[in-house]
Amino acid sequence: MNKFRVYSALAIALMVGEACLVPIYAQDRNVQTMTLSALYNLADQQSRKVRISEVALQAADEGVAAAKSALLPRVDLSLQGSYTGNAFMLSRGFSLNGTTDYIVPGVGAVPVANGKQDMPHWGNSFTAQVSQIVYAGGAIHSGIRMAELSKEMAELDVEKDRQEVRFLLTGYYLDLCSLDNQIEVVRGNIALAEKEIVQMKARREQGTVLQNDITRYEFQLQSLELTLTKLTDASTIINHQLVTTLHLPEQTVIAPDKHELDIEINALSTVTAQDTWQQTAADNNLGIRQSEVVTNLAEQKVKQVKAESLPSVAIVAENQFFGPYTQDLIPKDCNVNVWFVGIGVKFSLGSLWKNKHHIRKARIEHQWSQETLALAHEGVENAVQANYTNLITSYNEVNTQQKQVELANQNYYVVQNRYQNDLALLTDMVDASNMKLSAEMALVNARISMLYNFYKLKYVTNTL
Repeated sequence: MNKFRVYSALAIALMVGEACLVPIYAQDRNVQTMTLSALYNLADQQSRKVRISEVALQAADEGVAAAKSALLPRVDLSLQGSYTGNAFMLSRGFSLNGTTDYIVPGVGAVPVANGKQDMPHWGNSFTAQVSQIVYAGGAIHSGIRMAELSKEMAELDVEKDRQEVRFLLTGYYLDLCSLDNQIEVVRGNIALAEKEIVQMKARREQGTVLQNDITRYEFQLQSLELTLTKLTDASTIINHQLVTTLHLPEQTVIAPDKHELDIEINALSTVTAQDTWQQTAADNNLGIRQSEVVTNLAEQKVKQVKAESLPSVAIVAENQFFGPYTQDLIPKDCNVNVWFVGIGVKFSLGSLWKNKHHIRKARIEHQWSQETLALAHEGVENAVQANYTNLITSYNEVNTQQKQVELANQNYYVVQNRYQNDLALLTDMVDASNMKLSAEMALVNARISMLYNFYKLKYVTNTL
């Protein structure tokens, strides 16, 4: 009869334990098991921060097209209608009286009376001018290059925002995985505690266990259940932050794909050499690449400022169609068509002494950008070294914690066997249980810490 009651209680405890495997926050909600890769892809589509930088990239792309348009010919059209009033001719003494001699080729001087001169009143003018710059001291090409570099910077900003969002999600994801693993560990220990209580109550009926021992172990069980509640609440908070970042429905619950994470952890048994990580960072780190773009922009700025001290040459063609013809003393009521083709040269002489300060400033900014690039290399090199060292440390910590879990489990079952045979005190049993729980929790945290250091190293090298 006692055995039947023990087995019945144990079965009920296991059923309750199975029911607890579904987190409280996940009941009646949309649970989605997701890998980090799926999370990254979703963030690329949903993240508002990434979308903002993508819009800036579109603007930079249009900036390149606008800069290249400076290579195209310039075409100006002008159409004008006018009303011209009567002209008045005055003598050199500003008198309206008398006459003025008008020289007519082949005829000679013809006297014309001063005063009001009748003119054709309605006028029209149409002008078409085409100009093509053939030399501008390199200003146009440097402007195009600067626009292309600005676009490259915008592309790097998009990728940088992606990496930042991915690393933020990685932190949430690993925290969620760590909490889920801790919840599993605590549930496992709760199941063991409930099993022990069932067995202790059976032994209590036999008179081999005191009620005080059962009370103390029930207190241990209550402590475990409180820990489970705290972990579940923390998991709810992290899940909400993750869902909010991805702009998913509020009722969504994201469950980490632990199989993928186990594969990642197993792959870390052979860590890539630090020199390889350093080279990867030098090739891919976005901070370094952006500093390189800034250096190139500063170099193009020097060329552009220098171009302001050089002449510009353009081919010009113009056609004018206008009437009446009023450029003569006696206007003619007719339309005149005139065209010309020529070369225009423009040079600002004042730039020889005004522009030298701008050139000097541009050169100093170029030197500053080179120093900034060198500093970026130093910072990334230090970050890779530090994170690589942390990864190795966490790898060793995982191995140590695995051994400690094995020892804690062995100790627990030895003490449990001795306690059941009245060879150990209840305090020994509680201590062994706490040691087992502590070792298992430490192993969970160490494994997640190792993964975090690995992903942080990937973030530093911008290869997430």
